[in-house]
Amino acid sequence: MRDAREGEDEAVSPVIATVLLMAITVLLASAVYLMVDDAIGVPEKGRPYASVSVQALDNGFQVVRITDLSENLYTSQISFALRPPAGENASTITGNASDADVYGAIGGMITFHDRDASYTVNRGDYFVINATQAGTLNGEWKFEMRSSTGSSSTSLASVPLPATN
Repeated sequence: MRDAREGEDEAVSPVIATVLLMAITVLLASAVYLMVDDAIGVPEKGRPYASVSVQALDNGFQVVRITDLSENLYTSQISFALRPPAGENASTITGNASDADVYGAIGGMITFHDRDASYTVNRGDYFVINATQAGTLNGEWKFEMRSSTGSSSTSLASVPLPATN
């Protein structure tokens, strides 16, 4: 005896097959995306770091030049301090690179020179210290530079100032 269902040989209709293939493709694409999502994300920047060189000039000035900086920083984020030697009766001199009497000023006690005039601190920029006016002639003072972003503050450089001739 033959089965009465001779015309029903098809397993799945073409519409259902297409929908199933699309669903499988979307699921596989989603799984691949979730696996590689961490790998394609933008990495977080670490704390900035810098290296500086210091030079005493014959005319009584000291120059602190930024020789390496991990990232460009806005001048408003950079603060400096001139710390006197232990036991000396002198005050710490502080300020920001963006202060009006510091940024691009001439004749001030401490000035910051932005070589590319971009209001950012980057490699090649420098601080000029009038050692006579600041009292740092003896070579025992220390120059410190910090970066402040939001609530965090990072020390970029701390170097002793050389004595001037």
